[in-house]
Amino acid sequence: MQLHFVVPDGIDDPARPSGGNAYDVRARDGLGAAGWDVRMHPVAGSWPQPDAAAHTALTDVVERIPDGAIVLLDGLVASTAPEVLVPQARRLRLVALVHMPLGQGPEANGSRTREGAVLEAAAAVVTTSGWARRTVLDLYALPDDRVHVAEPGTDAVAVAPGTETADALLSVGALIPGKGHDVLVDALGTVVGLPWSCVCVGSVERDPAFAAELRRRVADGGLDGRVSFPGPCTGAELATAYAAADVLVLPSRAESYGMVVTEALARGLPVIAAEVGGVPEAMGHGADGTRPGVLVPPGDPAALASALRGWLADGELRRRLRRAARERRASLPGWTRTTAVLAGVLQGAAR
Repeated sequence: MQLHFVVPDGIDDPARPSGGNAYDVRARDGLGAAGWDVRMHPVAGSWPQPDAAAHTALTDVVERIPDGAIVLLDGLVASTAPEVLVPQARRLRLVALVHMPLGQGPEANGSRTREGAVLEAAAAVVTTSGWARRTVLDLYALPDDRVHVAEPGTDAVAVAPGTETADALLSVGALIPGKGHDVLVDALGTVVGLPWSCVCVGSVERDPAFAAELRRRVADGGLDGRVSFPGPCTGAELATAYAAADVLVLPSRAESYGMVVTEALARGLPVIAAEVGGVPEAMGHGADGTRPGVLVPPGDPAALASALRGWLADGELRRRLRRAARERRASLPGWTRTTAVLAGVLQGAAR
């Protein structure tokens, strides 16, 4: 069966790694391996804030797709272009893949109207977490059976050995305000009396001013040499970063799921994370119900510092969280399940 997949330009660019890009790549590859004829349509533009040129590029793409075709739309494109896509819903079978609902919060009224128009016109909507599905259903007048969950999968990887001192902290995510690195740096500044090092892997180019401000905070806090920003890592380089770590720290202000959480848990690494969006479901539980990590309120350096202090100073806590992380590792879904759910939704949309 043929599928047209419309995505932002650059999902394969190693300089711009993101959970959404990684998901799109795995969806493309998984559906292709399952026998789908996947036709990719990357669209240039500053999605999800497109200009007129981006809308023109999207129009050119979708108008060339034949009548009756199944079209999977990345949400960064779909949720921001109702003028282009809603009229096309009369001749195409549109399926919107929503990584993060854009219409949240009182300040998002414009985004809510635009996203809602596209999702209501789509034959089906796929979200990447139960939290995202509930959010979409709360925001928009969609039939319950039209909105589905295809959570990200994980790969089978070796357990990270950890260090003897358990003081190697890792954070994975672009240096942008939404990922909360400022909260992390402020928290680390209050635990300078304990031994630790923190590697923050992620793009420093998405918001250069914010990245510069983080470096200033590190210097002003006397954290030079303890906090590093090596830039984006993918593939073997990212695997090496996980293997060298003892715990993942994710201080995000918003996450639809948090693929880095399950990437860490797949290696048996516990997670200290802000309790936002789909992060609690990504973290899950060990066999006896124990969380394989610690959840803290978002935007709260004191709470994050307390969790870090507990990890660094309490050996029994570390043993308990490591055990739960290795148990959770065994229950994580693979990408074949993600592909199967996507394929089922697409086949249903084709009827």
